[in-house]
Amino acid sequence: MGMSIEQLNAADPAGFVALLDGVYEHSPWIAARAAAQQPFSSLAQLKHALATVVRSATREEQLGLIRAHPELAGKAMVSKTLTKESRNEQSKAGLTDCSAAEFERLQQLNRDYNARFGWPFILAVRGPRGLGLTRGEIIETFARRLQGHPDFELAECLRNIHRIAEIRLNDKFGLAPSLGNLVWDWAEQLAVHSDPGYKEQGQLTVTYLTPAHQTVAQRLMGWMRQDCGFDEVHIDAVGNVVALYHGSDASAPRLLTGSHYDTVRNAGKYDGRLGILVPMACVRELHRAGRRLPFGLELVAFAEEEGQRYNATFLGSGALVGRFDPAWLAQQDAEGITMQDAMRAAGLPGSLDAIQALRRDPARYRAFVEVHIEQGPVLNALDLPLGIVSSINGSLRYLCEVSGMASHAGTTPMDSRRDAAAAVAELILYVEQRAASAAPDVVGTVGMLTVPGGSINVVPGRCQFSLDLRATTNAARDALGRDVLARLDEICERRGLQCSVTPTLAADAAPSDPAWQQRWEAAVQALGLPLHRMPSGAGHDAMKLHEAVPQAMLFMRGANAGISHNPLEAISNDDTELCVRAFMNLLEALR
Repeated sequence: MGMSIEQLNAADPAGFVALLDGVYEHSPWIAARAAAQQPFSSLAQLKHALATVVRSATREEQLGLIRAHPELAGKAMVSKTLTKESRNEQSKAGLTDCSAAEFERLQQLNRDYNARFGWPFILAVRGPRGLGLTRGEIIETFARRLQGHPDFELAECLRNIHRIAEIRLNDKFGLAPSLGNLVWDWAEQLAVHSDPGYKEQGQLTVTYLTPAHQTVAQRLMGWMRQDCGFDEVHIDAVGNVVALYHGSDASAPRLLTGSHYDTVRNAGKYDGRLGILVPMACVRELHRAGRRLPFGLELVAFAEEEGQRYNATFLGSGALVGRFDPAWLAQQDAEGITMQDAMRAAGLPGSLDAIQALRRDPARYRAFVEVHIEQGPVLNALDLPLGIVSSINGSLRYLCEVSGMASHAGTTPMDSRRDAAAAVAELILYVEQRAASAAPDVVGTVGMLTVPGGSINVVPGRCQFSLDLRATTNAARDALGRDVLARLDEICERRGLQCSVTPTLAADAAPSDPAWQQRWEAAVQALGLPLHRMPSGAGHDAMKLHEAVPQAMLFMRGANAGISHNPLEAISNDDTELCVRAFMNLLEALR
């Protein structure tokens, strides 16, 4: 029988510390300070309180906590002086069974890491699923993080300590995040399908209507029908997987939810797909309990959002709001296959009439809600598993070229040069300064930079680059765009250069509907978690649905400092459990 929150709340400060002994390695001061916040309404609230104590501690106290942990496969393991908790964790990861080569590699990494940072390497070796990382995964992570900045590494060590404590608390309370495990396992099973050329390298890439894309759609359909109990499941004319769980009142407007199942190239496993799998888990729970909501729940796994195979982003969600561009059908991919031909090869009609028929009647829907991995570091820095999206940033994108004169790098005096790359470098610095000095959450990026035909001994005559400008409001976005383009003109005139600017995207900001944002807030508060409201700098399918119905989003923390669009993208089963339960709270509060 595990510990209970009630038992913990009834304890005096000394008893509270005793009950949490071993959660944080040799550091009872953390529990002692958290005891002042009794009573706790949930285990999630307790975990956050403990993490907050550490975050508010001095740097010396944080370093003491890190140094209280043993090295992986280090002296304490060899001498058998590990705490029972650390012994259990290192054993589950197989560190007690290292080969001689693995042991020597870990010893060298320990020496190098301590020499560089002055504290031991900390990794939650039981991993995001709690089952234990492999020795290969541990060594690979160790080597990667050895190259990190000291400030980042300090924060990453503390994040891993909190994950270790979370798993130890689960053990003490006898709890397992079963719904989080379900979603995590589904994501793993989808991730085995990848496009040719990437799958062979162990990379996840699923682009629109490839065989891997179609296989993912079929797997989702199978789970929706057989495991989750959706009443209707089909693939529509653009490849969206559409599932409906009927409500008790067939005439009531439905709630719409979903996200995308395509990926960027060399992607993570959770961008988009989390927003499909979380509502699937909720419907599975409702179906197993024989329960119906008062309204129908329509889940759409959007076939395309990333714009990787064709230059047509938000294709899946755009079709639902009547924003499918007919010109897209004639677009060709890198192999010369038109979108229309790709559709027909995948068994879709490939006709504009069939696609236009997908447009939803807003009167039939209450709203669109979406769950998504944060894709950033904010929630990690706050030790929060969930965040409330206040708005999705609007964005402007351009492809630009500055033209000057290519000339000899040795014989052209500095005051006679027409250097295209130097002009763009000046603009990049301006973009950085202008965005940083503007209102909060305004960002600007030059993500692509090329000197065509460049040579080490030639002054660049041409420089091509991209501009990505984002802000929480259209007004702030447009002001940033005007200022950046005006500065580009000024730089080119002053330097005697020419420039061309081609707009490629203008996406409006999508503020969350206030009433639906408040529903997400209530769903999160019911878990005992504090609220954090934040904008989304990334675009999402909710931006398109925003054009037709009210929308609001919930963010879930990503591990590895929130990195996304990257194989390092990761989540934990515990955060995912809370995400599923928040979604369920939202559903059950609706009438």
